[in-house]
Amino acid sequence: MSGRDLFCQPRRIGRGVALTLVFAGVLAAGAATGSLPEHGRNSPSGAQRPVPASHREDVTRAAAEAMADGKSPMEAAERAVSRSGDRWSAVYSQGEYEEFEEALDGEYTGVGLWARRERDGRIEVSRVQSGSPAATAGIRKGDRLRSVDGRTVDGRPVTEVVSLLRGDAEDASAGTRVSVGLERGTRAWSETLRRARLSTDPVTVHRLAGGVTVIKVAAFTKGSGERVRSAVADAPRRAGVVLDLRGNSGGLVTEAVTAASAFLDGGLVATYDVRGAQRALHADPGGDTDRALVTLVDGGTMSAAELLTGALQDRGRAVVVGSRTFGKGSVQMPSRLPDGSVAELTVGHYRTPAGRTVDGRGITPDLEADEEAVRRAVTVLSGLGNPA
Repeated sequence: MSGRDLFCQPRRIGRGVALTLVFAGVLAAGAATGSLPEHGRNSPSGAQRPVPASHREDVTRAAAEAMADGKSPMEAAERAVSRSGDRWSAVYSQGEYEEFEEALDGEYTGVGLWARRERDGRIEVSRVQSGSPAATAGIRKGDRLRSVDGRTVDGRPVTEVVSLLRGDAEDASAGTRVSVGLERGTRAWSETLRRARLSTDPVTVHRLAGGVTVIKVAAFTKGSGERVRSAVADAPRRAGVVLDLRGNSGGLVTEAVTAASAFLDGGLVATYDVRGAQRALHADPGGDTDRALVTLVDGGTMSAAELLTGALQDRGRAVVVGSRTFGKGSVQMPSRLPDGSVAELTVGHYRTPAGRTVDGRGITPDLEADEEAVRRAVTVLSGLGNPA
């Protein structure tokens, strides 16, 4: 998988802003074959350095010159991106980009597994979509992915592994086969999976004893924000809500802002800069500001999910429980290259309502919790005055 494991698809952010933003999370890659970023949690020392304003011009100029010389614009752009040192910028073929956009619309062709790269370079299955070819084959979370179509994947970037799982453009349609080598404990085996057209279900809702509503948002695909708002409206009036953003790799920033509108009565959600120009994102008025709210996060909470978490935390709307988030707070904009491929290049960074920078730092929860995070959240809700 190419940079797809690290980047979400762009969409226009409303309110008349003629601009497409990508808060690189991993949603489309995750949805498309299911993968999580190859990078683990970022530390403050890993903050992305400012990207020169000439970065975009360098990439587009390299692509244009390559086209004029009869060479590949996409390859020239990839070299320019590599030289820039910006780990969030990436170049996609036209087909890849279209697939990523489909994924953010809630549909994709794939096998239904998510993967991540461990510190030792091994690739581990981090999630399996229910009803998918991977689930039918008995693949489980925690299984080690050893090979794809006979190619060893240890040490490869997760983006490349996802590319292998998806196949080449002509081989990535529903019904095509892909062979995967797996390992679970001492058992090693192979499975041949048929890619299928799958739908994502990024928002799930269930209730705990006492009426507490748990809203799990796996990614911010199209329509997910409204589903959060509906879940809040349908929740028992006197009970609290747990907004579970653990493992949420990001997605469409507009959907994250809509989700914020479920809990805020208007006001600032985030600010961001694009080549020095400052802009702001605001929640819609009329959200439920009285209901007790706990937001769960972890090292897999990224990008648009961090934007939402930061807004709820800064504005005193939620108690954040879990572990430090990933730390991805840069803004990408797409540029169409002469051959139809697309370069997504970093142009700025966003900040929380209190002015905090997320990129390379992440968000520190109010209360640390790990395996018992949900139980801790329920305890917090009880202390906030909602029955549990």
